Amino acid sequence: MIYDKARELSRMLAESEEYKAYKQTQEKAFANDTTKALIKEYHQLQMQAQAAMMQGQKDDACMERLQKIGEVLQLNRDASDYLMAEYRLNVMLGDVYKILAEAIDIDLGMLEG
Repeated sequence: MIYDKARELSRMLAESEEYKAYKQTQEKAFANDTTKALIKEYHQLQMQAQAAMMQGQKDDACMERLQKIGEVLQLNRDASDYLMAEYRLNVMLGDVYKILAEAIDIDLGMLEG
């Protein structure tokens, strides 16, 4: 029964406006190899910066590069549309995860910034 509901939820997520917008904007943004490479580097730098922060460190070079790439991506309509769609999808997925975690009393404090 739980697995059936999980499959139903997965179908609903795949049919959501957030996911559809994400896939559509991803296709547009990734059609350009340079934009795709910049987005991938941006994501890697985000993870690197987040890992440093979790260890109580600050990687100034990483943060500077992240900011510069972010500025470049904001000037590219396809890239900025994709990043916004990705953000909205991640917010929705985070909300779903919080709802599930609350139902079984899991503390998500470690995941909050």
